[in-house]
This record gives sequence, C-alpha cells and structure tokens, in this order.
Amino acid sequence: MADSAPHSAALIIIDMINDLDFEGGEHLREPAEAAAARIVALRDEADSAGVPVLYVNDNFGHWHSERSSIVDHCAREDSPGRALIEALRPRDRDYFVVKPQFSGFYATNLPVLLPQLGVSRLILTGVAADICVLFTAADAHMREYDLWVPADTVASESDSHRRWALEIMRHSMCAETRATDELALADWLASEA
Repeated sequence: MADSAPHSAALIIIDMINDLDFEGGEHLREPAEAAAARIVALRDEADSAGVPVLYVNDNFGHWHSERSSIVDHCAREDSPGRALIEALRPRDRDYFVVKPQFSGFYATNLPVLLPQLGVSRLILTGVAADICVLFTAADAHMREYDLWVPADTVASESDSHRRWALEIMRHSMCAETRATDELALADWLASEA
C-alpha cells in the first residue's frame, strides 16, 4: 500500500504539461502561465504540508506515451506551452496519471490510486477550467471528495468560461473556489469537510 497522505488531501495538477499546440491554445497561453505561477507556489505549500502531488494529464493522442515522452513532447523547443513545462515539470516524487479523455477519473488509475493514498479531499488546478477541470470535479464530487478549486490556479481560453466553470463547481459540486491569496492551504486542510 502507498504512503498515507497527511490530512487525507492531494494536489491534482490537470493538463498543465501541455504544448498548447491546438486551436484556441494561443488564447490559453497567458492565463495558463499566470495559473502556473500560483500552482508552483501551491505545490511548494503542499510539499511542506506533506500533501502528495498528482499530475493528471492528457496523452495528446500518443497511446504508447508515458510520463517522460509526454513531458519531452511538450517541452520541445517550438512548443507554445514550453514555459508551462519549465515552471511545472513533474518531479520524481510526483505521481503522473495519463488520461484519455476530459475527466481525470475516466479510464485511469486515479480511482484506485486516491484510496491507496488515503485521500478524501482534492485540490484541483490546471486547464481548462471549463472542460477537463470541470469534468474531473464532477466525477470527484460524485465520488464524494471534498473539493477546493482555487480560482487563481485554473485557466480557460476566456475568463468568462473560467468564471462560469468556477460558479458551477461552487454551486453544483460544493467546491471551495477562493483563490490562494484568500485561503491558505493550511487553513483549508484544517477546515472541516
């Protein structure tokens, strides 16, 4: 059995290992880079609190891919998303889950890994707030995970889409959505589910 997670929480970083090489990616680049800066700070706080970090990432249609080939693909010199990988490159101690669809729970080992880690609370970050983060949050909510989706750690191609997704997660999934400058990780961990 894997090590138990303190506070029964995990930090999930969704699709931030990303080349942004798709239609609309140019609109996502700036907000994703801003979110990456906040995710790096939150990841540092998670490390200090003993909270495990899990990357849940698209496979970009490369069905034989695993962690290093996905990171290398997105970090290539001509990748529009290269700055994201430079900021958030997964470390050896981080978990890396490859997903084939929008939700981090769909056809992945996440539903098995989280119970092995003793996790009941999730901090969801990443892109896109209105697609993959939203679908992952919905699946997490159906599985009765307590959620925090810090507003400053998620991005979408438009800010209106990001705000819309956060509103749905707050009202329909009971997610906490205060930004990291409004709610410290330690305070969220100490709060009641």
